[in-house]
This record gives sequence, structure tokens and C-alpha cells, in this order.
Amino acid sequence: MRFGHNAGCHQRPDRSFFFRGYQFPICARCTGVLISYLASIPIYISCGGCYMISAFAAAIMFLDWVLQYIGILESTNLRRLITGIMGGYGIMTAQILLLKDIIGLIAKMTG
Repeated sequence: MRFGHNAGCHQRPDRSFFFRGYQFPICARCTGVLISYLASIPIYISCGGCYMISAFAAAIMFLDWVLQYIGILESTNLRRLITGIMGGYGIMTAQILLLKDIIGLIAKMTG
């Protein structure tokens, strides 16, 4: 559970998955984000990436959070997982693209 706490997750039991009676150390949304962080690198290597798709995917996770936060629509753990996967993919892919662009600029300036 320290892992989740140190990662900044709220670890609410009602928003977390359980396995054999034990609560995951991170909530459903953070689980999705972690899964997609790990999957984003091989996906980027094989398919590339796009800033617009990354922004759209991250916006879907943010929209789910906002709708829940302001009380319009309570999210489910499955939806939190799915939007977490989308948001994590968007955030990680945008970071990869940004890093690639920065490296390209540095190479252009030095070479």
C-alpha cells in the first residue's frame, strides 16, 4: 500500500479493485494509467504517435473525472480503468513525442 500512497493515489476501497480479498495498492483509474504507461512505449515503437490523439485520450479521462467530481455522473471502477488506460496512454505518448521533438531540436542546433 505504500507504493500507491507514495504515487499519490487516494487508495479509496470503493474505487479500487480487490484480488483474493486484498485491495490493489492503487485505485482503478491509477491502475489503468499504470497499465497504459507500461504499454505506451511498445505501442509507440510499433505504431508511432500523434499529439491530437494523445490530447483526446487524456481529455476523456479528465472529462470522466470532472463529471464525477461535480456530481453529474458517478463513475464505475470499470469506466475508471478504461479512462485511466486512455489517459495514461495519452499522457505517456505526449511525453514521448515531446522528448523526441526536444532531441530533434538539440540535434539540429548542434549539428
